[in-house]
Amino acid sequence: MQKARASKNSPEQKKFPDKLFYKIGEVSRLTKVESYVLRYWETEFPFLRPRKNKSGQRVYIRKDLDLILRIKELLYDQKYTIEGVRLRLETEGTREPKEVQEDNENAAISPGSLQYIKNRLREILQQF
Repeated sequence: MQKARASKNSPEQKKFPDKLFYKIGEVSRLTKVESYVLRYWETEFPFLRPRKNKSGQRVYIRKDLDLILRIKELLYDQKYTIEGVRLRLETEGTREPKEVQEDNENAAISPGSLQYIKNRLREILQQF
């Protein structure tokens, strides 16, 4: 039997205040995941990329919190490895395509996306 994912009405998700943005300390407290672990997960999971505000602080949105809870569930409850979590989330459709990490003007461009853009521009220039 497959373990059900936490729904939006689950007790763990109901405790989130209804806000647009959350700072890393709030996310840490709400998800019960230490701040340094969240920062580490950002390096391991390219699809977990909170934006930064003008002062450079990480700002998470509700989608990020849901993703953090899913990562936490897979790592701690279901005993997945980090690579296993990456593969699982990719098959669940949680992971966005490499070429388009986010549809957001403030989103950072991943090295893979940048290389794709450079190659595509070279192809276009060779046509002229």
